[in-house]
Amino acid sequence: MTADRSYDIILFGATGFTGGLTAEYLAEHAPEKTRWAMAGRNQTKLEALRERLTALNPACKTLPLLHADVADPGSIRAVAESARVVITTVGPYISYGEPLVAACAAAGTDYVDLTGEQEFVDLMYVRHHEQAQATGARIVHACGFDSIPYDLGAYFTVQQLPEDVPIRVEGFVRASGTASGGTAHTVITVMSRARQTAQAALARRRLEPAPAGRQVRIAKGLSRFAPRSVSPPWLRPTAPKGAWALPMPTIDPIVVTRSARTLDRYGPDFCYGHFAAVEHLTSAVGAVVGVGALFALTQLPPTRNLLLRVKSPGDGPSPEKRAKSWFNVRFVGEGGGKRVVTEVAGGDPGYGETAKMVAESALCLAYDDLPKTAGQVTTAVAMGNPLIARLDRAGITFRVLKET
Repeated sequence: MTADRSYDIILFGATGFTGGLTAEYLAEHAPEKTRWAMAGRNQTKLEALRERLTALNPACKTLPLLHADVADPGSIRAVAESARVVITTVGPYISYGEPLVAACAAAGTDYVDLTGEQEFVDLMYVRHHEQAQATGARIVHACGFDSIPYDLGAYFTVQQLPEDVPIRVEGFVRASGTASGGTAHTVITVMSRARQTAQAALARRRLEPAPAGRQVRIAKGLSRFAPRSVSPPWLRPTAPKGAWALPMPTIDPIVVTRSARTLDRYGPDFCYGHFAAVEHLTSAVGAVVGVGALFALTQLPPTRNLLLRVKSPGDGPSPEKRAKSWFNVRFVGEGGGKRVVTEVAGGDPGYGETAKMVAESALCLAYDDLPKTAGQVTTAVAMGNPLIARLDRAGITFRVLKET
């Protein structure tokens, strides 16, 4: 049992850019009763962060600081065995993430992270899901902008539709923001490992059971609800011609369909499509060309290393830039003769709101009355409506815009 652990929550990687924002969120919003600590390998940086947090909340003056280094298995094991829930913001996760997942799975400790790395998620399922199930640990990946708005947004949309009918949901993403150095390094790393990602996905498919008597699919090609790749006018009320809908081959639709494979509420035949809503055709073409060029450059070590030097981990957008950033995801769902349009929206997607999402996920696991689950699970499966309620109260809105 984890009830007698020293800490409710331990934040690992607090001195990084997103980790620092997560620490600030906990300092300002965690209940007073929360026993939490920060862990990392650089004591000086941890002390400087604690001083910054004390200016936000004087109670943080005595916040415990723990030594933890992924190169020191004993320190990682001590963190996992001391907490009820561990948050980690240390990426790229394929390089630094597994020791903590393994330690939490062995200790029966709940775990949340911010990864959008499909290879890492699949490998962790193959290597540690079974042990986490045995110990009762809930391993919940992708608890930030990857992939909470889409996983919980699709789950919210499905709940507005009839039960036990075939359902199709499409999500259209619009966002404004600036990438940090850590995010840039992760994207470059992911793109450079396409072959390893495919191998990890295959290894998982060989182990993971299919849903009994149900079908779950990711939509291929263009949007059904946006003929000829142009989204319906409601996506851009101020632009009568709408926005261009580009398929997004990210981890997000994979997470959505994994929730659907687990939960019967998604119906006997569930299909999800995931798209970027781009305002102008020239921008859409530019995005496709840009992503293709970046992918090509990441395949060659010299150009990949050059890209990695453009931004340093720990660098990130200023408070002023984050204040101007936003995201909006609109979903169209159909099933049983009903159509519904829903929306998930918030502020700075990559950092401010991501810190909020991962912190609230940890608080939800620590304190809320949740379904009994264990092993590697998604946010919809592990937390569902309680996490939606938490995020809505925190300013990330979930709304029904239209029902027909």
